[in-house]
Amino acid sequence: MFRYTSLLAAAMFLVSLFGVTSFAKQGLAEQKLFNGKDLSGWEHYLVEADAKMTDVWSVQDGLLVCEGEPMGYLCTKKEYKNFQLVVEWRWAPGSEPGNSGVLMRITGEPTMLPNCVEAQLASGSAGDMYGFQGFVIDGDPARKMEIPDHKLGGHLRGLTKIEGNEKDPGKWNRYEITAAEDKVTLVVNGKQVNEATGCDVRSGKIGLQSEGGVIHFRTVNIKPIAQ
Repeated sequence: MFRYTSLLAAAMFLVSLFGVTSFAKQGLAEQKLFNGKDLSGWEHYLVEADAKMTDVWSVQDGLLVCEGEPMGYLCTKKEYKNFQLVVEWRWAPGSEPGNSGVLMRITGEPTMLPNCVEAQLASGSAGDMYGFQGFVIDGDPARKMEIPDHKLGGHLRGLTKIEGNEKDPGKWNRYEITAAEDKVTLVVNGKQVNEATGCDVRSGKIGLQSEGGVIHFRTVNIKPIAQ
């Protein structure tokens, strides 16, 4: 009886141990990159060297507000490689919608379009995907484009969306972006609109563009994926 009890206790200990280990490997908890209060954990780049971060980005009534000018981007101080990212955005009600983007795996020298992959946010084009400064993306040949000497993006590669699923300007939209090794998948308002394969795999920062037009963000959450 003693031996059976001891074996049972040992077995339960091993199950518990491996259960904890398995849980740790499955993935980390979701994190709020934007806390709704301030810009803690973020840094910036603007094409106008004298411009301040607060000239472009501010927190108003729990929303992250981007004025759209001067151009540049806000980015996390931390780097992420494989993740599930949720971004909720809208164009400021009553204003002209413009351009913006979600930048991922940002590395290298800061510039207007840094070395990264972008999930497009330009009004009417959410779901398009671009790789700037030589960042490699691949996918359906019928939707691919390539500009070796783009004025701002350097060696630019593009992959147009399968179909759009944006709401009218002024209404909230939801991006669900999954970057898993060399595959990046974009879902807009519950519908998959793009998938890139053969992407460059490395850790990099997450960014939000300032590129014309006042845009609001209310959610920027990330859940790292363990590989």
